[in-house]
Amino acid sequence: MPESTGETGDQVAPDAVARVPPGLYADAVRRGGRLLRRRTAARRLLWLLLFAAAVAFAVWALTVQPWVAPPSGTTPPLTDW
Repeated sequence: MPESTGETGDQVAPDAVARVPPGLYADAVRRGGRLLRRRTAARRLLWLLLFAAAVAFAVWALTVQPWVAPPSGTTPPLTDW
């Protein structure tokens, strides 16, 4: 009977080797590569969308010219009649 140290019996021996399924490493590498490719594609798509939005804003600003005062809707009053 093993000696009790007062702790729970869920301790792992220091020289125990964990057994893992044989294909686990290959699966992890494959999934990690897929994740990296998806992140890279998503990042490129977001940069492309940001660039397209900036170009669209620049074209809009150059055509509409929102900094110019709008033309007056009425004629100014006639004072020297």
